[in-house]
Amino acid sequence: MTEKTPKIQRAGVVAKRGSEEAAQTAYELAEWLRRRDLQVALDEATLHSHGSSAGEVFEPGRRYDLVVVLGGDGTLLAVARELPDGVPILGVNLGNLGFLTEVNRSELYPGLVKVLEGRFRIERRTLLDIELLRAAGGESTSFRVLNDAVITKGALARIIELTIEVDGHLVARYRSDGVILATPTGSTAYSLSAGGPVVHPLLPVLLLAPLSPHALTLRPLVVPASSLVEVTLGTRNEEVYLTLDGQEGTALSYRDTVRVTRSDVSVGLIKVSGRTFYDSLRGKLRWGGLSETAEPPMPSG
Repeated sequence: MTEKTPKIQRAGVVAKRGSEEAAQTAYELAEWLRRRDLQVALDEATLHSHGSSAGEVFEPGRRYDLVVVLGGDGTLLAVARELPDGVPILGVNLGNLGFLTEVNRSELYPGLVKVLEGRFRIERRTLLDIELLRAAGGESTSFRVLNDAVITKGALARIIELTIEVDGHLVARYRSDGVILATPTGSTAYSLSAGGPVVHPLLPVLLLAPLSPHALTLRPLVVPASSLVEVTLGTRNEEVYLTLDGQEGTALSYRDTVRVTRSDVSVGLIKVSGRTFYDSLRGKLRWGGLSETAEPPMPSG
């Protein structure tokens, strides 16, 4: 999806926590952007790592014309969940896989030149709103995910039972280790490891992938993104957890219900490299058993 974007004047820069390389790159990038008359906000940890307290601190809830995330998929996931709708993200891979990130460290500045000149496109990625309804007390808690929400038993717990409904219709009662509720973006994450399908990230769907189901007939299911999916825990006295994008989590109790809907907020990932989703499948996931290690280069034009 290509969008007409206004001139970039205000940028946020976020580095992977605990990474000296990411913090140093973020600090250098901020100076590079300032020399081009951009107002720049740095994440607090990076500012502190350079002994600076005078710079503007990045605040995820504020609006930026551009946010550059330096690290890997985990850092990008954490930032993406908190941004307002419409804020474009450029992901820079400083780690190993970096399936969601758009450019490598060596491509950072050539990529940003394109961005500042308006020569880029934005891919809109679906987010899911997760509402946890407590059976005891009726309290509710809301979360948001870019990859997935996972309901799973603890390490020492026995098999659990989950009742799953879509738009009020009973789908199945899963006796399994749990279930993954994923976006198309998340189809290449935990869901893929659990045997779920690879789904193009721009498709308007939602994935349900059971974890080690106790029945051969229980297979991954793809439903419209407009669906309301409800998962209710039907097992007592077992350790069961809800995990969000692999980064946040909370324990579940008997009869707690997890409601999943497509969010009104989406994530805009900046695309400048010319690499496609299929290039990433081959180059990063070695799709089809291909042995090439190099990804297609970023076009210079």
